[in-house]
Amino acid sequence: MSTFFTRYYDALMGPLERRRFGPIRRKLLAGLKGRVLEIGSGTGINFPYYEDAAHVTAIEPEAAMRAQSLGRAEKARAVIEVIPGDAERLPFPDSTFDSVAVTLVMCTIPDPVKALAEIRRVCKPEGEVLFFEHVRLEGSFLGTVQDWLTPVWKRLCDGCHLNRNTLQLIDNSGLEILNVERHYNDIFLVAYTLNRK
Repeated sequence: MSTFFTRYYDALMGPLERRRFGPIRRKLLAGLKGRVLEIGSGTGINFPYYEDAAHVTAIEPEAAMRAQSLGRAEKARAVIEVIPGDAERLPFPDSTFDSVAVTLVMCTIPDPVKALAEIRRVCKPEGEVLFFEHVRLEGSFLGTVQDWLTPVWKRLCDGCHLNRNTLQLIDNSGLEILNVERHYNDIFLVAYTLNRK
């Protein structure tokens, strides 16, 4: 990940997080209990929202992001362990976690199909897998604009695909989609799913 993007991520995203994303994250994560896995924890923006979790294992491939997240981990209500790793090769036995949280990270994972298979593997049967992601706008001129911008955007924002159809990937993975909430003209969505096996 580029030094610029890593260093200034929180500053660039701060206003959006405070005004828009924070309430979405809180609603999504506050009720998670037991042992939770967070995929791509970045600078730890989710950490304050784990109000009921017994233990959160936060996996993040970028060392600079992990380092920035440690202060938030120390202040969090839940016990949070931040470790290196990536979503396509999760270093855990099968059925380790009660639930998995994935927020604004599916767009950057090089192999999202493999990552979703790994998430299903390490999540317990009937465990919750919760997503907050941005997606391609289907059937819209803006979707075409996302397609045009993605090659440049990926270089500027370290691999972020503006036009990834994450909901379809989730559905294809075998996770059972229980509910989808759409936000901000359908560019962002929250998906509540169960790991049916």
